[in-house]
Amino acid sequence: MLGCWLRAAGCGASAGPQKEERRCPEQTIRLKKVSPYKGDTAVERILSLVRWFCRQLSLEELFAAAAIILEVLNDDRPDIKCKDSFRLEHPNYRKYDVDPDPPLTECPAPKRRQPDTDWKTLREIYRLNNGKDLQPVKRRDKSTSILNSIRCPHCNAPGKYIYYNDGKIRSQLRCKVCNTLSQTCYHQRPGKTDLWCPHCGSALYLWKKSEIITSYKCPSDNCPAYLAAKNKLNSKEQKLQNQKSSQFKLRYQWREYHFDPKYLVPASPQTSDIGRIDRIHAGSETLGLVLALNISYGLSARMTAHMLKNVFQISISHQTVLNYTYAAAVLCHQFNLHHKGPIDSRIAADETYIRILDRWNYTWFTIGTNSRAIHAYHVSDSRGTRDALISLKETLRTVPENIVIELIGDGNPAYDSAVHVINDEARKQNKVQPLQRRTVIGLKNEDSESAEYRQFKQIIERLNRTYKFHTRSRSGFKDFNGAVVLTALFVTHYNFLRPHSTLRYRCPVHLMDLDNIRTIQGRWNKILDMALDIAA
Repeated sequence: MLGCWLRAAGCGASAGPQKEERRCPEQTIRLKKVSPYKGDTAVERILSLVRWFCRQLSLEELFAAAAIILEVLNDDRPDIKCKDSFRLEHPNYRKYDVDPDPPLTECPAPKRRQPDTDWKTLREIYRLNNGKDLQPVKRRDKSTSILNSIRCPHCNAPGKYIYYNDGKIRSQLRCKVCNTLSQTCYHQRPGKTDLWCPHCGSALYLWKKSEIITSYKCPSDNCPAYLAAKNKLNSKEQKLQNQKSSQFKLRYQWREYHFDPKYLVPASPQTSDIGRIDRIHAGSETLGLVLALNISYGLSARMTAHMLKNVFQISISHQTVLNYTYAAAVLCHQFNLHHKGPIDSRIAADETYIRILDRWNYTWFTIGTNSRAIHAYHVSDSRGTRDALISLKETLRTVPENIVIELIGDGNPAYDSAVHVINDEARKQNKVQPLQRRTVIGLKNEDSESAEYRQFKQIIERLNRTYKFHTRSRSGFKDFNGAVVLTALFVTHYNFLRPHSTLRYRCPVHLMDLDNIRTIQGRWNKILDMALDIAA
């Protein structure tokens, strides 16, 4: 094991082919694993760390460091914990989730406390201790008398046993039976916001504010949500919470997003010359073959040009293939938005990883669980709320009002935030909240909701694998627009041209204009003709 570490660092004496042959198989697999959360691979980060060790330490010190690492691996150093061990011991550390309940928009009425004891019982105790009955309040001024309908909040004694305790101010009452104070009117200090906690009724305070988001938080230490979240912490988390309280989400929070609607649109292909699709020199038949080979069959641009030359005797370059696909994608994107088809009552949403300029980017999909049609797609460089909101808004763009749709997705909190934004907008307009969130966590069914809806989550996972087949020949994209172009054309192929076995080998979105066309390149040309009519 020590030799493996030194060879990985480049400090060992051996070199050449023996370096790879003597590496532990488990270590080889671990070093080749790619992290989807960083721009660099895991092996690059580990090698960078090892190089830093070699620069800072001598050979003897490096042997000492390797010995300490072996002790950590053998669990002989409890004072040093790996990242995975820390996560297992602190499962709630930096665990963000979105509170499902929206805040109250009207100040809730103060809760009347239940009487602690019965006034008749206290009066009987007084009689036993003093040998006489407790008499009602003797009032010298009839204006100070209190109606019997007014009851003591602590013992429920009637008004004849209650008197004003603060003279002419008459805002404070004292009960002669239980000797406790209460107020004539319950006052609640108004908050600076117009939102109140749905769990305890406390006014939310402004916590954070930026250009796109305003966060509010509940300040009450007696809030049921806060107490329940605090009780979930284990003993180690409770100790860490005393030191790093901000790393645990315990209190109720609400976020208001301020996105500009004009930026909440899916990414669309860009090209400098849309009309070129009508006047290509090779003809429409060649264009249909290019789209059939490059998109429907997932060949690369160079392989498409090679097959056109050697099989169909059509000589074009791979750059021409790319130019044709770029021009066709602009029309197909508009065609996809126009022919979405009916939206299912249950949809699945997910995002998958793609490489653009050696960095991770993301493609978002929503798919109908019955029709198997892709309802929305979007390409982004982040997995935040804005991008989730774009895909969900595009999904709901053609949904009639008063229709509730079940959204099935993983535990990405961006979906929860996006659902709350959409439902909150509908609530403010007195409309039916259109989305109902269903969460499928992990790979195993550890809760009833995951077990019930996992079959629908698998549908979009299968879609992601189909999409990866079409992106694999690209070996990553050189620019963002290239990824958007392929995604738009893939959706056209998937919705209108690709037969689905679950649908008895019919396409998810049926178009009668394509029924009598037998070749796939002919269907591509027909779709482009229909797209030109839409653009006109």
